[in-house]
This record gives sequence, C-alpha cells and structure tokens, in this order.
Amino acid sequence: MTRTRLALLALLLVLLPLAKGGADDDGDHERARQALERGEVLPLAEILERVRSQAPGEVIATEFEREDGRWVYELKLIDAGGRVVELEVDAVDGRILHSELDD
Repeated sequence: MTRTRLALLALLLVLLPLAKGGADDDGDHERARQALERGEVLPLAEILERVRSQAPGEVIATEFEREDGRWVYELKLIDAGGRVVELEVDAVDGRILHSELDD
C-alpha cells in the first residue's frame, strides 16, 4: 500500500506542473472569470448565442483579451461554406466589431 501511494504521489508531482503550465499559458480563462465576476462582461455562452444569429457556424477557437480599453472575445469559426472566419466580439454586449475570412 505504501509503494502504491508513493508511486501515485511521484506521478502527481511530475504531472501537476505540466497541467498547471498548460492551463496558465495565456490566462484567458482566469481573466474572463474575473471580468465576469465583476460584471464587466457577458458569459461566453451568451456571447456565442448572440453571435450565432449574425454569423452562423461552428466555433473552433476562442480567445479573451483587452484591446483598446475594452474586453473582446476573438472567435474563430467555420461557416456553412466551410470557410474559416475570425470574429472580434465586444464582450460587454456581444456586438461583432470585426469579421475577417482566413485565407
């Protein structure tokens, strides 16, 4: 039993820094959580719901950042025609600020 516990502890000590490093590389999740708790932004689920009516497609990537003093969700989606579209969305009200096709 002691050997099993030691092996699990060793494995945990090896994997924990890897998991933490991967999760904190860009900090998007933590920044978004804090901004949401302060009431500064809408939840991502609500943003996606608002965007779908204006730019339907399958979301394949998201980023959250501050640009020019405002919180912005950057979304990458695949539209009905199979094209990759990048959207910059105001995190406060869900307005699409910029749309661009990836070439």
